[in-house]
Amino acid sequence: MRSTTTDSAATGTRETRGTGAAVVPLLAFAGIVVAVMQTLLVPVIKDLPRLLDASPADASWVLTSTLVSGAVATPILGRLGDLFGKRRMLVAGLAVMVVGALISAFTSDLLLMIAGRTLQGFAMGAIPLGIGLMRDLLPRERLASAMGLMSSSIGVGGGLALPAAALVAQHADWHVLYFGAAGLGLLAITLILLVVPESPARAPGTFDLPGALGLSAGLVLFLLPVSKGGDWGWASATTLTLFGASAVVLLLWGWMELRLPAPLVDLRTTARREVLLTNLASIMVGVSFFVVSLVLPQLLQLPADTGYGLGQSMVVAGLCVAPLGLTMMFTAPVYARLSARYGPRATLILGLLIIGLGYGGGLGLMSAAWQTLVTSVVLGAGIGLAYASLPALINAAVPASETGAANGLNTLMRSIGTSVSSAVIGTVLAATAHTTGGVAVPSMHGFRLSFLIATGAVAVGLLLALFLPAARPQPGGQLLASSEDDPAARPAPGRVSA
Repeated sequence: MRSTTTDSAATGTRETRGTGAAVVPLLAFAGIVVAVMQTLLVPVIKDLPRLLDASPADASWVLTSTLVSGAVATPILGRLGDLFGKRRMLVAGLAVMVVGALISAFTSDLLLMIAGRTLQGFAMGAIPLGIGLMRDLLPRERLASAMGLMSSSIGVGGGLALPAAALVAQHADWHVLYFGAAGLGLLAITLILLVVPESPARAPGTFDLPGALGLSAGLVLFLLPVSKGGDWGWASATTLTLFGASAVVLLLWGWMELRLPAPLVDLRTTARREVLLTNLASIMVGVSFFVVSLVLPQLLQLPADTGYGLGQSMVVAGLCVAPLGLTMMFTAPVYARLSARYGPRATLILGLLIIGLGYGGGLGLMSAAWQTLVTSVVLGAGIGLAYASLPALINAAVPASETGAANGLNTLMRSIGTSVSSAVIGTVLAATAHTTGGVAVPSMHGFRLSFLIATGAVAVGLLLALFLPAARPQPGGQLLASSEDDPAARPAPGRVSA
């Protein structure tokens, strides 16, 4: 049985406690640092085998390790934050990232590099923990714009990091990238400890270690074939065996979680229509976000003599894609106004429509660098609205004591979307490539097919969003910060809520 005392106390504290104006930008800065960590290797991906003296298949584990560890750590850190303090877990995740960045900065050994990147993935929990802190600390009228900014920080950081990382990679030793990430991480930790107060909200119960191990095993078994299926073969025995093992482990994990008084993930809450549909829509938004990040930099950097490549440098390509993240940042205040008037469901639908427009129009805007800028701006606006809507929908459907875990699971769904997107688009571009001078080069047909796949994902996400329950108008146009702020969403007297 869940105690609602802590939730009610946290809600009351949130509304009466004054919070410094610096809290929101500092938490968003932590999200930007995480995005920088994820993006800093993009400019040198094609050179990793040479830099690490490894085969392309082995070098790809440098990227895969971060993806898998981030997916595993995000829901676990979210639950630990609910139990022991969200700021504490946010600082812990960033500290592990700093250690991992320093390991990578001092080595060119493949195994040590993979170990360092694995530790860096732990910082992925910063986004849901930051959103949880905002919900616990901020007054309701500031919550929408703050969550919008926090959600978009992953795009902002990625957009800023691309040209900066490309500039460093062109003119300095690539290890400098890791020193930069470690420095940003230390700065974020220091500022958070100095300025951001700890959340008073605590969830009842204990940490579900068997549940954490089971979820970790299931995610690793699922994400490994998703990430490596292109190398192993999608119909290979290894790929199919891992997918099958993942399904078995996750089913057993779910069966166990439903029988625990304090599970890692409350599956009954997750099964609510508004939570389930939001998480499924998050996968589609994750797919749509990553496609443009994969396609446009390659199109921009391909030589002009291919007949369709735009022949731009690594830095110029990064600058052309940077508006994707910057536009996401500028949509945060717009989202707050729209969401306060129409609700987060409406802004999610609007965001998905704009993303669809961006990909549909982008099919005909691939012949000049300025056209990719237009595509980036439109997609950034749509993705910014969609990303900002997701935590608001989750927060309105779960009690305050489960904010960290619920947003961690939602962030995990987005990560799964980007992972699936990377695998599918990578396979499409490889299958449609043609050979020029003995080198496989992505084709324009592959780029356009990738945009069509993203448009299809947006259509699925839009369909899911349309089935979300419409939000009830609130006095003063304010958003509900929690399902427990709505009397209609509270459990009936005597009802046991898992």
